[in-house]
Order: sequence, then C-alpha cells, then structure tokens
Amino acid sequence: MKLIECVPNFSEGKDLAKIKAITNAIESVDGITLLDVDPGADTNRTVVTFVGNPDAVGEAAYLGIKTATEVIDMSKHKGAHPRMGATDVCPFIPISNVSDEECIDLSKEIGQRVGEELSIPVYLYEHSAQIPERKSLPDIREGEYEGLAKKLKDVKWKPDFGPAEFNVAAGATVMGMRDFLIAYNINLNTKDHRLATDIAFELRESGRSKRKPDPDSPNLLDGEIIRNFDGSPIKVPGMFKEVKCVGWYIDTFKRAQISINFNNYKVSSIHDVYDAACKLADERSIRVTGSELVGLIPLEAILMAGRHYLAKQRRTVGVPEEDIIQAAVQSLGLNDVTPFIAEEKIIEYAVKESADELMSMSAQGFVNELSTNSPAPGGGSVSALAGSLGAALSSMVAALTHEKKGFIALKPEMDKIGVEAQTIKDRLSFLVDEDTNAFNNVMEVNRMPASNDEEAKVKDRAIRKANEYAIDVPFEVANLCKRVIELVDILVEKGNPNSVSDAGVAAEVALAGLRGASMNVLINLPSIDDEKYRSEKRKEVDGLIQAAEALHKIVYKKTLNIINK
Repeated sequence: MKLIECVPNFSEGKDLAKIKAITNAIESVDGITLLDVDPGADTNRTVVTFVGNPDAVGEAAYLGIKTATEVIDMSKHKGAHPRMGATDVCPFIPISNVSDEECIDLSKEIGQRVGEELSIPVYLYEHSAQIPERKSLPDIREGEYEGLAKKLKDVKWKPDFGPAEFNVAAGATVMGMRDFLIAYNINLNTKDHRLATDIAFELRESGRSKRKPDPDSPNLLDGEIIRNFDGSPIKVPGMFKEVKCVGWYIDTFKRAQISINFNNYKVSSIHDVYDAACKLADERSIRVTGSELVGLIPLEAILMAGRHYLAKQRRTVGVPEEDIIQAAVQSLGLNDVTPFIAEEKIIEYAVKESADELMSMSAQGFVNELSTNSPAPGGGSVSALAGSLGAALSSMVAALTHEKKGFIALKPEMDKIGVEAQTIKDRLSFLVDEDTNAFNNVMEVNRMPASNDEEAKVKDRAIRKANEYAIDVPFEVANLCKRVIELVDILVEKGNPNSVSDAGVAAEVALAGLRGASMNVLINLPSIDDEKYRSEKRKEVDGLIQAAEALHKIVYKKTLNIINK
C-alpha cells in the first residue's frame, strides 16, 4: 500500500464549525483516513493529520485548502503562531512504498492547482524547494501575512505557483515534501531535570557549550563556559544528526525525561539514540526506565528497532512482523508510561480497514466462504494463499536452521532468506484479498452507465484498467511463488536436514500456487482487446511455468534423496 501523510496547518483554532467544514472536505475523499485534528485557541491554528494513497491525499489536500479559503478571512486573523495564509503550510510526507520524488512531484502538482484554480500564491519549501533560500519555512514566512503584500512585489519572492498578487482573504500557502518527524521521550529514574538536560546535550546534533570541569560537581552543566575571542561559546557537537533534544521534569509521572524530535529517523534511529541514552544515564549513576512515543510512528521505524534488538540477542530477524514489533516495544520500554497499542501508534496499522477481509477469517471461516456459490473468492485467492503457505514454511525452515548448533556460519544467509520469505508471505497474504477485490472491481465497472459517448469512453477506460489489474494480481502471485521455489532450493541444500520435508512441502504448494495463478492470468486475457498485450503476457506466463517446473523437479529430487538417506 502506497501511503503518504499530509499535515496541513489551518489558520483557525477557535471556530469549531469552520474547522469541521475543512475536515469534512478532507474526509469526503475515498481512501483518506483522518488521524488527528488539533486546534489551538491561543495560536488560532489547527493542525490536521491525514493519510492515504497519493491520489487521495492530493485531492484531499486541495479540497481542504479550497474550503479553508471559503471559511477563513486572513484580514481578520490574529494568533500567537507565525502564519501567512488561511492554509499556512501543507507538507507531504512519505510513509510507505512512496519515494521522496513522488511526494515532491505531488507537492508541485497540488501547488500548481492551488495557484491556478484558487489564485493563491504558493511557495515550495523543504525538499520541494526550487530556490535554496526557500528551503526553510521560517525564511519564507518572514514578515508573515502582514508583510505579504510588500513581499509579493519583490521579484525575489515571486511565488513558485499562482499570481504574485496579494490575496487578502487567503494569504499565501507554503507546500512541499518533508521528512517524517518522530516525537519521542526517554524516561529516567530521577526527578533531577538537570541530569536529563545533560544527557540531551550529549545526544542532540547541536551539542553543548564547552565548559571547564567543576571540581565540586560531576555535572557538566556546572562548569564555566569556554568562549571564543568574540565571546561566543565554543560548541561541542552532539552524537546524532537530525536530532533535537531537551531535558525536563514531568510532574504527572514524577520523573525527568529526555524529550527528542527525530527529523529523519533513517539518519539517526530511535534505537541507536535509546541505547546511547542508556549508556549516558549509567555513567551518571541513573538509569533509563523506558520510553514513550508522542503521536504516531511509521512502521519501518519500529521494525528497524525490532530487528536491531533481535540481532543483538542473536535471534533470527526472519520472523513475523508482530514478533519484530514486540521485540522493539519490550526493548525500548514503550509500555513504561502508557500501554503501547500498535493499532493506535503505528501509522500503517491505524489506517488498516477492519472490513471482512478473507485473511482476517479463521481457517474454517475461509474454507466455508470458499465453498459457497459466490464466484469470489476463487482460484486466484487460493493460489495466493498456497504461495503464502509455501513462503511461511520457507521462513520456518530458515529459522530452525538459524537456531541449530553447527550452522553458525549460515546464520547471515538464513536471516536473509527468512526476511525475504516473510516479506513474500505478507505480500501474498495481501494478494489473497486483492485477487477478490480485483474480480469485484471488474464486475463493478461493467455496471457503469454508457448512455452517451463520454460515458462510454469513461467506461471503456475503466474496464480496460480493471481487467489489466485482474491480470496483474495473479501474475504477481505466480512470480512470487517462483521465488519461493528458488528459496526452497537453497534451504533443501543448506538447511537443517531435520526440516527438509517441510522445505519440500513449501516447494509443492508454491508450485501449485504458481500454476493456479497462471491459469487465472490466462483465463482473463481474452477480456483485453489488444492482441500484442495478450501474446506477450502468454509468452511470459509460459516461460514462468516452464522455469518453475524445471526447478521444482530438481528440488523434489534433492528432497527425496535427503529423506531416503
């Protein structure tokens, strides 16, 4: 699932009816999940957080901005927070399966649309900035709304999109792609906020002022600051890039905390900072008791931490996603202050639909549903399930080999196979439902009206797109099943011999999944009125089947040879 987060800031924090009109417009778009609405009366500003696929996020952002221009009059706006427009800033943040470039392109697309259709000056910032001086939001916003009319007359501040004219009611909007910001607190078993501050200075990128040691105090905050010739303090850089930290005391919890913002968790990870904080706390004769997340976190950030701690424990990382998450939660102490609920704290989990998905059924429920007279789920979903079972067995064999004495040299390779097998398992599990969804979508578009030429054209395009997707899904299933057989070939040869029959079964069900998925590709091909497309796809399927069957024969023979020894 492609997922983008959008966090527009609207210059209204008091009138709940206006805020509701904006969020209603955002939520009206299919595929959007509204995660948070945070109004502030003093700042007279509301921060809205929503996520969805790129197309949905772009449309929702535009409708939110459009509605804001209709209900907010900046000429009457007052608030404590700096601002320059009804929609002051609108960042797009890649969450999963979306590149930075896709988010940059989306910000430009929506920026151009806002500029042209709503006559709002739009400036691109952060990674979308076209001019270096516009990368920083405070630099663009300098002078705020009150100085905007004069600013627009300066050729250096010509908007990236929209007119270089003062829009009295809407002001201007800043838009762009930025990295995900994680707000995170590390808890200490002390009430002394100075110790928390001392550790924060060590961790954060900006570091601390260099000081002379104080013979009467072990705290580095107590020494005299060493200064440059001009009187400015000499700075000692901190340990982690893209990290901001402060120390404070939280009366509610009766403890000191290190409050951290990660501007880019891929540059400095939460687990590396946590481990460093534990070490620094120990040097000060205190200890870290755990940590907490403020807001939501991308799944990958949690998985990075879980894999890190599993590796430190010399356990395989080729385990189900929920096991990796639990390793992270337990190792980071994320239940220390409040319970960590994955469905509420991990973005990808928060947007998962809890509809009647096939893979959420019990095994008996799935079999019963399959046995009814409904055409879906059918052979396509069963093929994906077969491949998923083969991938799961492959991961199991890799894990059993990883843990087996005498296979130490193979641990890295087994880890790699286990991780890939888990990834394939999860993707094929998704495709179980997606094959049914693709079939249902074909049925739906065939019911579209075609009472005139325009409707007929729209319907034809929709039918072609739906039929191609109904082919793409089983074709992907077939390719993934082939990869399972390739992994099994390695496992039969190198894996734990006590599990060779399990590996052999993995190859059997994977081949069944591949053949079944291939049948579904072929039976759907006549729906495409394009002989070249059909011919190329048939050749691809034939080649896939031949290669998989040839490899399966080799794997089957190897498996029987080991079993019969």
